Amino acid sequence: MTVLPHLNIPDFPVKIMRVGESLRIRDDLRGKYVALTPEEYVRQRFTAWLTHDLHYPPSLMNNEVALDVNGTRRRCDTVVFDRDGSHFMIVEYKAPEVRITQDVFDQIARYNMVLHARYLVVSNGLQHFCCRMDYAAATYHFLPEIPDFAMIHLSQGQS
Repeated sequence: MTVLPHLNIPDFPVKIMRVGESLRIRDDLRGKYVALTPEEYVRQRFTAWLTHDLHYPPSLMNNEVALDVNGTRRRCDTVVFDRDGSHFMIVEYKAPEVRITQDVFDQIARYNMVLHARYLVVSNGLQHFCCRMDYAAATYHFLPEIPDFAMIHLSQGQS
């Protein structure tokens, strides 16, 4: 078995299996095993954190969501939908050894030009950045932490 990198994400068990010479990790949101890459390891641990600790309903989350950005087919790493079906959050993952740069923020901003999500999150498993979009003021605000889904909806009077 390969040594998995330490991440700045709570440790949730992941299911890994060997298929021939390659390792695969279980993606519960997609309901299948996928190639175990450093980025995929971050995705699986991050989505487990969102669901277990931050109360994001798995039924409102999808991985590898296709979209069209200026005529080019792209894929969002994770999209969280709100209960009304609107785009609540986009999450972009990078491998732990990949630095979070302006290019990463530009990438997720291009995706958000199509989806208009309320929150944008970027993580390499070691660093996490979250910003809340303020469309009325045409700006965004970085948050000190990723918001708890249940708390946001309780404060807004939603169940």
